[in-house]
Amino acid sequence: MSRIGKQPVAIPSGVKVQVTGGKVLVEGPKGKLEFAPHPALKVELDDKAKAVRVSRPDDERQNRALHGLTRSLINNMVEGVVKGYEKKLKIEGIGYQARMDKKTVVLTVGYANAVKMTPPDGVTVELPDPTTIIIKGADKQKVGQFAAEVRKVRKPEPYKGKGIRYENEQVRRKEGKSFTSGG
Repeated sequence: MSRIGKQPVAIPSGVKVQVTGGKVLVEGPKGKLEFAPHPALKVELDDKAKAVRVSRPDDERQNRALHGLTRSLINNMVEGVVKGYEKKLKIEGIGYQARMDKKTVVLTVGYANAVKMTPPDGVTVELPDPTTIIIKGADKQKVGQFAAEVRKVRKPEPYKGKGIRYENEQVRRKEGKSFTSGG
């Protein structure tokens, strides 16, 4: 039995959860999220215990795998509408910077043209300074995906460390070529 799948998802106060027509709707102070679990799994709302339970029909490999996944996704939705998720990115390199143009993020990272990126709905971008990007939202998947797309524009390179990296990311540095008098 999935250890994570067995645990009920506690619903904090101020969060409304509905399970209707094969969909789970979670609404809270940070927004609304919707998720359609696999039809084989049963998602039940326990109003007395203020919890959501996920159960599976049998111990087939696919159902075992989906059991814990579904519970984790519902838990992430509940956590997202209460606290929200955020990713911080740092830009390193001389002249490399980001700026906002209405809702679009404009990245100047060493290419001939500036790269413009528009965040998806439900995701907000803040720039406390030109070299820091903070991506926030209620949907963990959308926040992580947009952060990955921004990082992909200019990945950190291993020689000088220039590029866009996550805040606590360690970039493996390499030694450059050393010219010695070889004969």
